[in-house]
Amino acid sequence: MTTLNVQTFDQLVSNQATAIQGVASPLLDFSVGSILRSIAEGNAGVLLWLQGLIIQVLSTTRAATSSGSDLDSWVADYTVTRLAAIPATGQVTFSRNVSAIQAVIPVGTLVQTADFSQHFTVTLDTTNSAYSASLGGYGLAAGVVSLTVPVQAVIAGAAGNVVIGAISSMPMAIIGVDTVTNAAPLVNGADAESDAALRTRFSLYIASLAKATKTAIGAAIASVQQGLSYTVTEAVNYAGQAQAGSFYVVVDDGSGNPPKSLLTAVATAIDAIRPVGTSWAVFGPTVLTANPSLTVVAATGYSHATVSAAVANALGVLICGLGLGAVLPYSQLAAVAWGVPGVANVTGLLLNGSTADLVATPQQVIRAGTITVN
Repeated sequence: MTTLNVQTFDQLVSNQATAIQGVASPLLDFSVGSILRSIAEGNAGVLLWLQGLIIQVLSTTRAATSSGSDLDSWVADYTVTRLAAIPATGQVTFSRNVSAIQAVIPVGTLVQTADFSQHFTVTLDTTNSAYSASLGGYGLAAGVVSLTVPVQAVIAGAAGNVVIGAISSMPMAIIGVDTVTNAAPLVNGADAESDAALRTRFSLYIASLAKATKTAIGAAIASVQQGLSYTVTEAVNYAGQAQAGSFYVVVDDGSGNPPKSLLTAVATAIDAIRPVGTSWAVFGPTVLTANPSLTVVAATGYSHATVSAAVANALGVLICGLGLGAVLPYSQLAAVAWGVPGVANVTGLLLNGSTADLVATPQQVIRAGTITVN
């Protein structure tokens, strides 16, 4: 495919003229409008069509050169399918000015961004102490002014990844609730798997066939859902005790709290390729909270409030993008803050009250707690 000698319309006409004049009289007329020129141009048009068909056939006969539905059909012969888009998830906080009565936030309540472009729905979390099955949602008891609940984007895709404070509107009125906002960015939404990502995963899948290796386990996990990070630890159990012939997997979907259904799907995928005679288990991560605090000085012509909010969002995106077992360098926080337009100075930077890096184990994932930007 890469060495295919393709020619333009003008090249095809010129080559015909050269070939004919080489075996006939050099005085033959190939000027514009001549009979021979018209015949050559007609042939060139047909040749371009045939050349296009050849290129199309060649581009669809290899996964490396196929795209879109052609790539889907190519990998489908090997039981591989493109991974679907993932809806962004996160948390929002409902607040109210008067807390004299109880309020209920039903599961399924819609919230949206200020420009109405992205919509999110409140999801079920039975571990939330405010959830009540009898109420069908989360209860704001009398005297309680705010409550944080989980939400999920209505439409799957990266567009659902929004910055801090982007969610601020309630298209569905809730009696006893006045405002809604998101204190952390939503960052784990993803579009449908791209052609490049599908090719990479397909190569990993082919390389893992008939092998019970870490690569095979990784390929199995990657086939479950986009955006997963994972660690595989061998010869010890989850408690850290030596255990020959065993391994465990910790997997995260970017939220720090993957649902049980995802862990079950990962376990099923691993079970299909794991080494025989082994013991193994799949766990969600333990969240290691990062609480950065700093003071920024806005440059002349910039609003301090706007710059502070942009710095807080940039730090939130950095922290929420860390995978399992990653390190959050203390110095990187300053670098991110300095990279925000309008920042003239950064002082008093602390990470969890110190100047040390935050280091996660293979069982942990770092997620943002309270980001304080003065």
